[in-house]
Amino acid sequence: MTEVPSAGSAEIGRRIGVGLMYGLFRPRVLGAWRVPATGPVIFAVNHSHNIDGPMVMGVAPRPTHFLIKKEAFIGPLDPFLLGIGQLKVDRSTADRTAITQALGVLDNGGVLGIFPEGTRGEGDFAALRAGLAYFAVRSGAPIVPVAVLGSSDRPGRLIKALPPLRSRVDVVFGDPFDAGDGSGRRTRKALDEATERIQKQLTAHLENARRLTGRRATL
Repeated sequence: MTEVPSAGSAEIGRRIGVGLMYGLFRPRVLGAWRVPATGPVIFAVNHSHNIDGPMVMGVAPRPTHFLIKKEAFIGPLDPFLLGIGQLKVDRSTADRTAITQALGVLDNGGVLGIFPEGTRGEGDFAALRAGLAYFAVRSGAPIVPVAVLGSSDRPGRLIKALPPLRSRVDVVFGDPFDAGDGSGRRTRKALDEATERIQKQLTAHLENARRLTGRRATL
């Protein structure tokens, strides 16, 4: 039987994230009140820098279980990430263990974090993979769009792989929405339609987040 990570383990990760993100950078969080206080939720996060996941974990009002590519689970990071409730996923195949764990998180009323673009890139939600639609339609959990802005503006002086220390990073939470059409259908056509609806919502949220924060149009 596949073990589902507990909210308690993710809460440990959230507390570590709080210390690191607020210690190293200056997060500005907008719209956190929009995140439902209870029940299953999916965070759909744009992804332009490696700190985007830890940043959301640290500033989100609820502990989050992120689906993270298995390549990140190397050396001591493997037991650490698993210990704080994160989910290892093999992106080269339909990873049944990761799928079962992710659905288990939602079934338990937890928060699942997904980078719907599948990999780090421009962070503009231009190319979505079908996984987000599947989890949203299958579970019925609302999606909360999350825009992380400023993490990839420029490299730090001391550590090039990180943004400059004490730099401003904006995290904007959007209004929750349902991806499905209410029919409960999980056919390929229904998932394709859900993906289109999701992309429109996420793109609109990103544009709104840029206006709210005064960030430039390109990341």
